[in-house]
Amino acid sequence: MIWTLAILIFIVLGWYAFEGRWDRRLFKAEPGRVCVNVHPTEAKVFLDAHPDTQVLDVRSDAEFSGGALPGAIHISLGDAAFQEKLGKLDMAKPVLVYCAGGFRSRKAVAALKAQSFTNIQHLHRGYHSWQLARLPVQRHPSSTVAQGS
Repeated sequence: MIWTLAILIFIVLGWYAFEGRWDRRLFKAEPGRVCVNVHPTEAKVFLDAHPDTQVLDVRSDAEFSGGALPGAIHISLGDAAFQEKLGKLDMAKPVLVYCAGGFRSRKAVAALKAQSFTNIQHLHRGYHSWQLARLPVQRHPSSTVAQGS
């Protein structure tokens, strides 16, 4: 029992150390670019202040169909045409990107940066954190981007 607890603690601490290093690189300040990791209440304030923000959900189709942030654009990170579909977003508008817990959306942040998006907001801990904060969600959403395009 004690070994199980010790291993679990080691895994959790290891993840936080890995995530911290990843975040320091991914969200490093760069001239002319905003790329930040925001908590749910900060994201909600940002969305209210910037209604033109493109809310990007990179979860799977099944996850998305179970609920999403209001007005979310669904482009699954697992989609073979992910990069191409990202290119259809408006680079002049801010993007708030999220997944279920933050891992896949961090990969999407890197892809957005590579495509020269200049205002990227990342929802820390993803959709789960948004739900835990009891912020509004859209049940049975339909994507605002054509899936086959």
